[in-house]
Amino acid sequence: MGAILRNSLSFLALTCASASHAAPLHLPPAVTDADYAPVNIDEARLGQLLFFDPILAGNRNISCASCHHPRFATSDGLSLGLGEGAVGLGPKRHVVADNPPEQRIPRNSPALFNLGAHEFTRMFHDGRIEADPSRPTGLRTPMEDEMVAGFVSILSAQTMFPVLSPDEMAGHYGENEVSKAVRSGLITGPGGAWDLISQRVSALPEYQKKFGSVYAEIGQGRAIGFTDISNAIAAFIAFEWRSDQSHFDAVLRGDAVLDGEALRGAEIFYREANCVACHSGPFLTDHGFHAMGAPQIGPGKAERFESHSRDDGRFRVTGKEEDRYAFRTPSLRNVTRTGPWGHAGGASDLHAFLAQHSGSIDLPDMSGVEPVLPPIGSTKPDFVILEDPEASAAIQAAQSYRHPLSATDIDALIAFLTTLEDPVALSGRLGIPESVPSGLPVDR
Repeated sequence: MGAILRNSLSFLALTCASASHAAPLHLPPAVTDADYAPVNIDEARLGQLLFFDPILAGNRNISCASCHHPRFATSDGLSLGLGEGAVGLGPKRHVVADNPPEQRIPRNSPALFNLGAHEFTRMFHDGRIEADPSRPTGLRTPMEDEMVAGFVSILSAQTMFPVLSPDEMAGHYGENEVSKAVRSGLITGPGGAWDLISQRVSALPEYQKKFGSVYAEIGQGRAIGFTDISNAIAAFIAFEWRSDQSHFDAVLRGDAVLDGEALRGAEIFYREANCVACHSGPFLTDHGFHAMGAPQIGPGKAERFESHSRDDGRFRVTGKEEDRYAFRTPSLRNVTRTGPWGHAGGASDLHAFLAQHSGSIDLPDMSGVEPVLPPIGSTKPDFVILEDPEASAAIQAAQSYRHPLSATDIDALIAFLTTLEDPVALSGRLGIPESVPSGLPVDR
């Protein structure tokens, strides 16, 4: 009853703050503890170390934090990341001359806010990992029947796929024992890539002690498994980047109001432009897949034997034509801080991105949209799709939403989106550890 009263009061306050509208904005309910899975703080502290420890990478030179760093609002500040074969953080990340990347990572590094909430049951831009109670593991993944049990959540399963990617963390063919296992198709079981990484972690006495104190069976002699590593990292992500302390959250709780430009932006979001049709609920996402005509840059999503540079999005998962160029609706929490924007990070300016996103400008006319792409050398050209009229037209034709906005409307919309910034989540709760058990350098 208290939550209903608070939300009713927030509706009334919004109504009173805007003389031009008699009806209140129908905002979602406030976020509560019940929306999240419980977190064991000791498990989260263990996961913190693993998240920042490069020991999980094939060549021991990249950590999860390299592409999901708190300095860049849990992303990497790049349109398309550089994984194996590069050093540095954010826009300063650059190629290593004697071991250059084979290509850019094909999609923008997504933010990690609120992934511990129950309603987040699909991961990656194309949703290729999903919770599926009908399967023995409870998960649907590209590994199908080879997927092992023991991941406590979809977030746990998601965290460990980057270690299998040659371009992200595994390393290129033949460079280390993990990349060799991946190349040979050995992922699970003894001698598989996941087992090899687990052995590295198990060999460090500090990790062995910490795992034993968190997981009773390990303390009683069971070997550290790959799912234990993944579960701990998931606990850290869920705890560190829970985001429900923004001004918007205070409004939902009835403790604050929206006014001025932010209120005008909310009216555009919830009424005029109907952004809420996709960005719904307290986390501002329907978790669905929509073709939005976002600019496609970089190598595209293709297998090594494929030569094209396009990214067909959800179509690669379902094979359904209606899913071509459709991507998962991102949550908008802290969205003003997570650029560049789009599944390929095609826009580094939020105003310009929203103009394109709403249909105010079309592909390939992307005035003011400048991707952040550090030089990579000889690889697939970055703008093949945008420079191909037919390819650009196909993406534009699939766009499922158009509501052109004026420049002043977009300014107001950004003012509203700014209320979604959560200083607690952006700062983090545990932060960056001083050191990690492997002794390897920590990205700061």
